[in-house]
Amino acid sequence: MKSIGIVANPASGKDIRRLVSYATVIDNNEKLSISKRIVLAAQALGIEKVYFMPDTFRIGDTVREDLARERVLEAEVEVLDMHLAASAEDSQKAAEAMEALGVGCIVVLGGDGTCRAVAKGVQDVPIVPVSTGTNNVYPTLIEGTVAGMAAAAATQIGNHSCCIQDKRIELYLNDEFRDIALIDAALSDQIFVGSKAIWDLSSIRRVVVTRCHPASIGFSAIAGCVEIVKDTDDYGYSLVTSATATSDSSRKIRAPIAAGVLADVYIEEESFLQLGSDYVMTADSSGTVALDGEREVKVKTDDVLRFRVERSGPWRVDTQRILEKAKSLGCFERS
Repeated sequence: MKSIGIVANPASGKDIRRLVSYATVIDNNEKLSISKRIVLAAQALGIEKVYFMPDTFRIGDTVREDLARERVLEAEVEVLDMHLAASAEDSQKAAEAMEALGVGCIVVLGGDGTCRAVAKGVQDVPIVPVSTGTNNVYPTLIEGTVAGMAAAAATQIGNHSCCIQDKRIELYLNDEFRDIALIDAALSDQIFVGSKAIWDLSSIRRVVVTRCHPASIGFSAIAGCVEIVKDTDDYGYSLVTSATATSDSSRKIRAPIAAGVLADVYIEEESFLQLGSDYVMTADSSGTVALDGEREVKVKTDDVLRFRVERSGPWRVDTQRILEKAKSLGCFERS
């Protein structure tokens, strides 16, 4: 039975950055609508079963009930039977369960943080990340219909066809592996996790990225205003930043750190990071490390931090390429 999974995070796009910038709000009713279009498009291209992550908004249950009532549901829709922690752990555990069930692809509705959680739960199954979060770099704005078609095509064709294995940042604290990031890791001198999201640029001291471009938003955009690193480049990039100039060689740039917000920051050091090489530093004060925009790891003075960029992230479907291949293979032909 050909199947896909859908991880729709009802909490995405609700962090404090909504209050301190001018970000677009994608509410849970829109996530529900997107999910319906994914299911309808996927079943039209041969998907027989769709697994949903359970959530407090009941997105999967409502999709099944509404489409069945409208008599347009052909695929079987099942909501996973799993304990809800109401945290990123739900996305990770759902992705693990979906891969164990043999889905051909997982569509992720969320932001960078949701995609990061899913990436921690999958090994080989490809994902289609759909942006419904804040300051997104990893997921993109894809119409639900196109996302469903791409997921179905990836499932039908298989073998990671038209996929990119993304890079990731591995964070080690005092030689102990702690966590990963898909886009950026930023060291802040803010010592409390609090709301997790960082909005005060003056607290940032170091930024490590897997990719960066001035056309993005957030910490990676700071690096992107200095250097462009693509997802296909076999290296990452790192910066030492400050709120004020510390030497005559300091470079002042203006970068889009949030929706509608460009801020000035000084660049003190910059360097490329080859895959597998380590960027090691000793913390000169207590603080936190934000992974893909969310503070996750507490740091104490004299802790040794090691960042490593590897191409061991999730397999991400290139939606245009997979649909072009599907067209060339006659997947849209009907007798």
